[in-house]
Amino acid sequence: MKYLNIFLLLIAFNSYGQEWITDANFDSKINEKKAFGDNQSLPVIVEFYASFNDANKFEDWVKLENVIYYRADIAKAPEAKKKYRVRMAPTLIIFKEGIKEIVFKAGLDLMLPASVKEIQESINEVNTASQF
Repeated sequence: MKYLNIFLLLIAFNSYGQEWITDANFDSKINEKKAFGDNQSLPVIVEFYASFNDANKFEDWVKLENVIYYRADIAKAPEAKKKYRVRMAPTLIIFKEGIKEIVFKAGLDLMLPASVKEIQESINEVNTASQF
């Protein structure tokens, strides 16, 4: 029974977690349309992740509002990594209707220098700009 509870807890956690994307579905995900209001769609933010730098992955994605969040392992999305010139992980890219809008890159210390507040402000900026 103990193992069943643990298994169910893991399933529940994973269904709430961010979705992983690869080269195979990258373009369709960054062009994804989910309603925001008045024919607007939400921007998509993709975290380019590397397992060697798991300690510095972006953990606060659940605090972000009005955005669709995905994570792409650079080993499983090498074409997207190359196309968007990702050199460091983590790197966060905000897309609006498939177009790269804003980029947050890790520094030489492999840590993301942007705060959740700064990232949210950028998301709000992208959402506001698309209303005009």
